[in-house]
This record gives sequence, structure tokens and C-alpha cells, in this order.
Amino acid sequence: MTDDTNARIDAVVKNNPVVLFMKGTPLFPQCGFSSRAIAILERLGVEFESVDVLQDQGIRQGIKAYSDWPTIPQLYVDGEFVGGSDIMMEMYESGELGELFAGKTAAQ
Repeated sequence: MTDDTNARIDAVVKNNPVVLFMKGTPLFPQCGFSSRAIAILERLGVEFESVDVLQDQGIRQGIKAYSDWPTIPQLYVDGEFVGGSDIMMEMYESGELGELFAGKTAAQ
């Protein structure tokens, strides 16, 4: 990963409270995992920034190195890597993801 790519990813992660790196867009997800991640965030009523990794090969490969996580989508909250769609689903079902966002809203 180039320093430029790392800096661009870092800026997006740090300048947005909630970011989803995904394949496609929220309106047109390009894989089932990205679609599931969007559905979870929408169900929780969370506002988020999305980054379509299919539009930029540097970001697509760089985000995997940035998080040390091999798959996309990837969710970041307050600059911290949360996980991919499977982790999001587990956290959603246990109520943990809702608590994460509820606490964030209450803190603002």
C-alpha cells in the first residue's frame, strides 16, 4: 500500500463518525455482504459515509492492509475498525451494534 493510499483511507476513517468501505453504493450494493451491511445500518437508522472500493483499486487493496482484515465490507466507527458483515450481523443480533450507536448518539 502506498503512503498516499494509506493517507486517503486514514482521512476518510478519521473525518467521518461512521464509514462503510463496500463494493458498490448504498443504493446499488455489488455483493451480498455489502447489501447485508447496508441493511443493518439502515435498520439501526445510522447515518454513514460509504466508500465504493470497486472505483479505486488502491483503496480496494489498501483497506485490507489498513485494517489487517482480508474481506470487504469493513465498518469503522469513530476511527476504529468494527468488522465485516458477519461481525456486524452477530453484533446486530446480540444488540451490541445498536448499543454502540446508541452510546455514540447520546455522547454527542
